[in-house]
Amino acid sequence: MRKTCPGLTRRSFLNASAALPLAGLSAPRLPAAMLAQARVSVARCPGYGPALTPVMRAMFDQLGGLSGLVRGKTVSIKINLTGFPTMRLGNTPAEHAQYTHPALIGATVRLMGEAGARRIRILEGCFSSAEPLEEFMLQLGWDPAHLLNAAPAVEMENTNTLGRGRRYARFTTPRGGHIYPGFDLNHAYEECDVMVSLAKLKEHATCGVTLSMKNMFGATPLTIYGDHAGKDEPDENGTQGGRGAVMHSGLRPPARSAPQENDPRSPRDDHWRMPRIVADIAAARPIHLAIIDGIYTMAGGEGPWNQGALRPVRPGLLVAGLNAVSTDAVAAACMGFDPRAPRGAMPFERCDNTLLLAEQLGAGTADLTNIEVAGLAVKDALFRFRG
Repeated sequence: MRKTCPGLTRRSFLNASAALPLAGLSAPRLPAAMLAQARVSVARCPGYGPALTPVMRAMFDQLGGLSGLVRGKTVSIKINLTGFPTMRLGNTPAEHAQYTHPALIGATVRLMGEAGARRIRILEGCFSSAEPLEEFMLQLGWDPAHLLNAAPAVEMENTNTLGRGRRYARFTTPRGGHIYPGFDLNHAYEECDVMVSLAKLKEHATCGVTLSMKNMFGATPLTIYGDHAGKDEPDENGTQGGRGAVMHSGLRPPARSAPQENDPRSPRDDHWRMPRIVADIAAARPIHLAIIDGIYTMAGGEGPWNQGALRPVRPGLLVAGLNAVSTDAVAAACMGFDPRAPRGAMPFERCDNTLLLAEQLGAGTADLTNIEVAGLAVKDALFRFRG
């Protein structure tokens, strides 16, 4: 039941964005119908307290309102809980560094319930785990009941496995994909009308930045793409470890029942592979609403496990949009980065630019001149993660 966004067809976007250069300085001007789709809202938000919900409501109104997007529909929300619950950036709580904050998750669910969503699923591929998402949250010291009761008909699922489904859903990558022509994902990513990526505003060791598109990397089930996944069919017990062998390094293929690499002889360097895989996933499973938590976050990497100068930061920002590529482009600009920077330029010093790779697949535009920014202007939202 994958839905396209109103006024925008996949064919029209593919035609308009054909042959975009990876390191081009600008992209072709978009038609008027697509410009509305590329609108992004930026807002200042001081914290996760009483101001959060009114700020988010105003942002959604700037994007055309939640009701038309979610009323009577099933909504899947992919959150970001990367790393074990015990991993901390010094004394900084994980939700102030690498995790999506539970208050932001709760406010999103509540507002979607008020807007008439029929069913809401909160999804995450819990780090190296097959345990229920509720149990993972309890280990964090979070009470999942607060989220489950934030709106009617709220569910949670750890999408590392088949979960409550009977089969994995297959998603095909437009234009054949850079690395994978398709992906097999948990049923909850198909059985929805609206796909939401609720991400954190961060840098990333192998992708430069991790925003709404990179957040969807965690949707790939460990039973298929994990280090100990089954060789032929998904192994529901093979959920220990990460996705390093299959995805990052390409040392082994995913389970053979899933789509295989276009070219097994392509580079095995994760700085080459990971941006392309992220772009493939973003194009194969389109995001209808991207929300990026930059109220509290961290600079220098995506988690406490990174090497280098890591530090907690407080940009006090929220970024939201109806197209993931455009939303990530604006978020990157708010971080002080050029969203069209080529490999070798900050923050893509060692990797290719995921935004441009996704643009090549017709997933959206990363050209700020083609993106309408509502609310706070980028120059006023600027919070430099470097220098």
